[in-house]
Amino acid sequence: MAIQGIGGGGFGLGGGGNSGNPGGTPPGGNTGGPTGPSGGGNTGGSAILNALNNSVSVGELSANDISNDATPIIPAGAYDYGSGKVYTAFTVEDVVEGNTQRVTRGLWSGNVGELTTFFTSSFQSTTQKGYYYEIYNGDPTDSTKEAQFSIAYGHYAGSGSLGTNEDSPSNAIYSQFQQVLLPASQTTFTFGDVKQDDVYVISINRARIKDKLDPGNWELVLSGSTGETLRLVDNSGDTNQLGNSNKNVYNVVSGSLLNGVHSETEVFGAVYPQFGIIVLGAAGLDASASLGTIRTTNTDAQNHGKLFTAISGAAFEDSANGFQARSEEEVKSTFFFVRAKNAEYNFSNNPSYVTGSNGKLNQQTFVGDPKSYITTVGLYNNDNELLAIAKLSKPLLKSFSNEILIKVKLDF
Repeated sequence: MAIQGIGGGGFGLGGGGNSGNPGGTPPGGNTGGPTGPSGGGNTGGSAILNALNNSVSVGELSANDISNDATPIIPAGAYDYGSGKVYTAFTVEDVVEGNTQRVTRGLWSGNVGELTTFFTSSFQSTTQKGYYYEIYNGDPTDSTKEAQFSIAYGHYAGSGSLGTNEDSPSNAIYSQFQQVLLPASQTTFTFGDVKQDDVYVISINRARIKDKLDPGNWELVLSGSTGETLRLVDNSGDTNQLGNSNKNVYNVVSGSLLNGVHSETEVFGAVYPQFGIIVLGAAGLDASASLGTIRTTNTDAQNHGKLFTAISGAAFEDSANGFQARSEEEVKSTFFFVRAKNAEYNFSNNPSYVTGSNGKLNQQTFVGDPKSYITTVGLYNNDNELLAIAKLSKPLLKSFSNEILIKVKLDF
């Protein structure tokens, strides 16, 4: 049995309704509890015994009523028709808005918290690689591997790439991220009061970051050409995952997840958690990680490849130097309290539950004492359209002698 139908208007039990009309009550009425509605004298006594001891149809009960000119007292479940109830509407007390919870998990595919394997994509064209490299967590020809983030290099005047000014990829990259990330009045990136003519950009794949990059819970390690190792984190101070979620940007400084911020004196860049973007000043990386940025005009320097080498090289030298990060999302919950009273949902609308053209119960032991099992709760809207399904961990027995309360938690 399953409870069918909650959402906007009501619920119902799947696997436990019967073939009667939705929302209706059977002849004789089983909503009156185990004895049903009373009426009309004692001449229906033989009908009671007959109903209890034998499977009788509604037609037979009606004929007996006419011949005796009386309305018999029919025990709940004594007839082979069922309650007929398919949906139950929620009341205000049945729906409770839950809290919003902050959930963090590993940023990379499979909720992995550290990425130690880096592959560029062979599917990118030469033109595309002039603008950015797309980084995978394995060989891109393997269908199980996915894009994790992209690396790009931007220069305000277009240096370091083919073309000049607006015609060059580096200028296009710088202008694009400046327009997306900076206020309208600011045309250049500035880190620690130092204007940046050129920057490196790490843009995390949207499918990875959920709502946003978790501030204070990422670490990027760069290996320089002369053996330096530079560890970068943000200055959110979110060691207990309690950073200000309303803040849109943090400074990127030297430090580690293990030991915290090393120094806030030198600012290497900025991180924009809502966008999942890290922007690093090229001059600072050249000085502290010997990146060797080439700024020659009209030259395809492929500077973003240098940053890729610094990231992948650090992890290659030591697996503890991978790109660590977590994603963050807010999960909102609503609780639905599904109540099946003793006289409700004791029959099943499964065709195997009844037999014959009159719809008699297939199991004669169910006459007078029907039973069903609740397995599923369905959430419906006012148009009886199924919106969500909740599965119980095990079937619950439902009969006239017990009632059931099921708490459904809907996260979104």
